[in-house]
Amino acid sequence: MEVAPQADPPVCRLLNYGKFLYERAKKEREARKAQKQIEVKEIRLRPRTGEHDIEYKLRDARRFLQKGFKVKVRVRFRGREVTHPELAKEMLDLVAERLGDVAVVEQEGHLEGPTMLMVLAPAR
Repeated sequence: MEVAPQADPPVCRLLNYGKFLYERAKKEREARKAQKQIEVKEIRLRPRTGEHDIEYKLRDARRFLQKGFKVKVRVRFRGREVTHPELAKEMLDLVAERLGDVAVVEQEGHLEGPTMLMVLAPAR
């Protein structure tokens, strides 16, 4: 194995290739173990969800954000509701406004099939 190819003359080392692969794989496993996985929690709403139900869901979202999770807010349309995406946009804006003290909007609300999504991240 070449240790220092830029040196004059280049420096090489003899080694057991199987042992080298094993140690490299072991280092990669340790590095993966040290990474922090960010979980995403989801809050589902509908365009006709009542005010009290929204408050209830926002309480859960606030708890998730305070624990350090990201929160995906999904407004799901059924049937002909999809013809009024402005209702979902207003609802997502309301959610972002009410959670503004503990969250920042990471991804604005956008239409994805029969749903409108917004991603909130915990504020630092």
